[in-house]
Amino acid sequence: MAEVDLNPTIRRLRGKLGDVVFRQTPSGKLTMIKRADMSNVDWNQAQQDQRQHFKEANTYAQAAMANETLRLIYENAARKRKKNPYRLAFSDYFNDKKIASGED
Repeated sequence: MAEVDLNPTIRRLRGKLGDVVFRQTPSGKLTMIKRADMSNVDWNQAQQDQRQHFKEANTYAQAAMANETLRLIYENAARKRKKNPYRLAFSDYFNDKKIASGED
């Protein structure tokens, strides 16, 4: 993998440029990858179901961040785990919302 050293005046780089996608990891490391071409993929039923499950998790996480009570719960839990509250809510959806229900 190539490494990129940015000029100190550039604080953050993200998004896409042509077929290249720039991402910054939570630790601050910059990654650069070729954008995947998914236009000819024929999704099987299990993949379609999983994609739907991800859509539901995304909808849940968005609603949780919009709800003041849930947002506060996820922000506190995320601070303890050093994670992003939205991503924690997203993953909590797959764990039967244990954090939101106070089980975790």
